[in-house]
Amino acid sequence: MGGADVMSTVKGPKEAYLGLAEKGKLTCDESSLKVFGQSFIAGCYIGFGALLAVAISGSMPGLTDNNPGLKTLIFAFLFPVNLVLIILTGGILFTGTSAAAPAAFYEGKVKAIDVARVLALSWWGNVLGSLLFAAFTVWCQLNEDATGEFAAQIAYKKVSKPFDVTFAKGIGCNWMVCMAVFLSGQAQDFTGKCVAIYLPISTFVMIGFEHIPANFYLLSLAMLNGDVSFV
Repeated sequence: MGGADVMSTVKGPKEAYLGLAEKGKLTCDESSLKVFGQSFIAGCYIGFGALLAVAISGSMPGLTDNNPGLKTLIFAFLFPVNLVLIILTGGILFTGTSAAAPAAFYEGKVKAIDVARVLALSWWGNVLGSLLFAAFTVWCQLNEDATGEFAAQIAYKKVSKPFDVTFAKGIGCNWMVCMAVFLSGQAQDFTGKCVAIYLPISTFVMIGFEHIPANFYLLSLAMLNGDVSFV
């Protein structure tokens, strides 16, 4: 019998948390230009996943017209592609950074001003990246027919809710996104990371919580289509 060391493919909770804090430190140590650039690209990736989910789940009238649960399930299965692209390529998402950067501050690794800086930059980067990808969607004429109609339905539903309800839904969503970031840090292989991302992300989508960066894209697309107004 050999005496090789046993390697675990999953970190424990404490080790994963410390890894999350270190991730937050690395983000805060980056220059403002790099943080903004990584956030901008992440905003575009959000658009990729959201467009995929809208285009496919909105184009199955025979299956989903009288089965809203199935429509939501299909959307929730496709949407997490964006978080896989972002987390595994080093993109910066405002929602995930809101866990990593404060963890770094709590552990004494960074200053509060650095946390505020990366949160502000990631928010704006996500907004502008999502807006650019919405414009790119229109340019590619991928906003028409069933895709445009479903995007409009989603936008109407989102803007019709009271502020406090939308705010509370944002909290629920961010809770799950932060869990996706935490769990993906626990997993040490590609398959494990994908599963770790998919489970909490698909959960918040199926429940109906509100994802800030995804709303940037979906509402921007609806506005460019002329389906909803800015105010």
